[in-house]
Amino acid sequence: MALARTIENEAPVIALRNLTVAYPRYGGEPRTALAGIDLAIDAGEMVGLVGEAGAGKTLLARTIMDAIPGDGRLVCGEMDYRGAPISRIGRDDSPVRPGRDIAMIVSNPRNELNPVLTVGTQITNVIRHHLRLGKAEARERALQMLRAVAIPDPERRLDAWPHELSGGMAQRVVIAIALACNPGLVISDDATSALDVTVQRQVLDLFKALVEDKGVAALLITRDIAVTAHYCDRIVILYDGEVVEDAPRKAFFDRPHHPYSVLLMAAFAHSVSLRRQWTAAPLKTAASPACRFAERCVRRQPRCIAEAPALRDVAPGRRVRCHFPVEAVA
Repeated sequence: MALARTIENEAPVIALRNLTVAYPRYGGEPRTALAGIDLAIDAGEMVGLVGEAGAGKTLLARTIMDAIPGDGRLVCGEMDYRGAPISRIGRDDSPVRPGRDIAMIVSNPRNELNPVLTVGTQITNVIRHHLRLGKAEARERALQMLRAVAIPDPERRLDAWPHELSGGMAQRVVIAIALACNPGLVISDDATSALDVTVQRQVLDLFKALVEDKGVAALLITRDIAVTAHYCDRIVILYDGEVVEDAPRKAFFDRPHHPYSVLLMAAFAHSVSLRRQWTAAPLKTAASPACRFAERCVRRQPRCIAEAPALRDVAPGRRVRCHFPVEAVA
């Protein structure tokens, strides 16, 4: 249970409303890469954001961090941090700062760590910049963070160079940097995908424990829905830039409601028969269907071609974007 849910009327750490990002196209209308994203995460809650490559998962993370790549631009939408509206968090006058209030962990820690600076220098630089601590205080805090992420012999590792660390240890250092300033929200963008299974589990166990212990809101971005089954409180499914399902973990895995969610579960279960049963022949129409998933959906009807479905409540705490949601899976 998320910590914030135990406190009546407490605002979520992060709340996104109608977040829409588009990219220009030569000779045509801009392409909407994120369409009307509505998402809220409470303190102590880990939300799993799942979708195939190109669904917009990383773009959503970069949008929250005010770092939209390329020529993309935020067309509309609002973002609240702890109940207060914010915009352009990268600006110097913004009360919410990346690295201090919202931190991000990426999939390749080697690219995040500066090879010519020691581990301790990199952690203390972040601490001194955001928290304005003295050199000695920052170093002590950095040491505490290495202990918190279970780095063996933290006193020695503080003066180690990045090339002296294993992949799992480097990822722990990146987590320590992300959590060093006690951010309200931590985004993990496929942060364990490059690790072997054993180390991946250790890092995820550690991350989950730190989220629960510190009351941090966490967005765990992954293509592996099995990870969310073990570590997340809530599952959000993203397809082609839209949230198509948002549900508590147990309810989602007991009975997914969106046809695309069923396909993901079929892949998770390695069920060829289930995947075949829920895969439709490609739809050929003169114009694009109103529903973004209609071309692949076995349940499509004329209404799906003509009318875009809204993300609507189907049960307490559960939403689905489908005119004809699945009630039971054969």
